Amino acid sequence: MTHVIICYLLILKRKRIILKERIQNEVKEAMKAKDNARRDALRLLTSAFKQIEVDERIELDDEAVVKIIQKQVKQRLDAAEQFKDAGRDDLYDKEMAEIAFYEIYLPKQLDDAELESRIKAIIAKVGAASMKDIGKVMGTASKELNGIADGKRINAYAKVLLS
Repeated sequence: MTHVIICYLLILKRKRIILKERIQNEVKEAMKAKDNARRDALRLLTSAFKQIEVDERIELDDEAVVKIIQKQVKQRLDAAEQFKDAGRDDLYDKEMAEIAFYEIYLPKQLDDAELESRIKAIIAKVGAASMKDIGKVMGTASKELNGIADGKRINAYAKVLLS
């Protein structure tokens, strides 16, 4: 009986880290294909995973991996914006290419119409009537739309709908 439980726990553990393993396997595939840009971008991700695992002494599940990828995308977007402003199109292109590699692993983002309708529903749910209630809306929306909509987009739509 305990053997069955141990096997079950191993299977559960294996299912939780599927995304991380997939990315590690794709690093190997990129190395074999001599795709240096993809290899380097994915290596940056795997190093971010390892850093978190070592610092916090945890094993990352898919949810944590997605959060790390989102953080990396946000950092790359900020850097790309700065490179664009500085006229460094070569570095801008590199950052945008890395973002393209990362977005493959993220959940599909809501389109504008769907995001607007979801935020309208959240505004009705929390009973928000003015900009004073933006905190209530953002708190609920951040939880409900986590991973499928960026916080800046949520905030922009909430402000428009409440004003």
